[in-house]
Amino acid sequence: MTDWMISALADYGVILLFLTTFLSCLAMPVPASLLMLSGGAFVATGDLPMMSSVLSALCGAIAGDFAGYQLASRGRTQLENFMTQSPKRANVMARADSFLTNWGGMGIFLSRWLFSPLGPYMNFASGVAAVPVWKFALFGILGECVWVSLYVGLGYVFADNLSMASDLAGDVLGLLAAICVMLGFGIWLVKHNRKRAIAPAN
Repeated sequence: MTDWMISALADYGVILLFLTTFLSCLAMPVPASLLMLSGGAFVATGDLPMMSSVLSALCGAIAGDFAGYQLASRGRTQLENFMTQSPKRANVMARADSFLTNWGGMGIFLSRWLFSPLGPYMNFASGVAAVPVWKFALFGILGECVWVSLYVGLGYVFADNLSMASDLAGDVLGLLAAICVMLGFGIWLVKHNRKRAIAPAN
């Protein structure tokens, strides 16, 4: 299926990029990042226009985010029942909820591109938690701009070697994710120590 989607990019690039990023933001198993890399390569060879490719992928991602947010906000009980039917889904949803609680708007932003496996579940968690629409939109759109620009841009630059582009994206994002986790743990440790220092005085 992935090979077919990549080969179909030259003919259905704009529509395919929109649908793929849209479905990926609803937790559907589609190769959105790989397709954006390939789309960038097609832009480099002149088979796809840059602006249309970027905008279609970006609009699909934003539409998918808001669809997930609205589904969760309007059907919280049904969503919770669906998530608990699978231990894997329940685990990822719990991680997304914890990430949202600890990081707030920055968590929404980072889940778009740095911790992208959490992205769709962050949409659901934001809807269930009734995160203000303006806040969800602001951090979500900024994050999607980074995600789309990163992958389409890498595909464009490394059009002759997409496997290198994919490896580079994985390595860089992995390093950044590790740094964020270390920073988060450091912040938590400082706050925890402060609470312990204040506790005897109360």
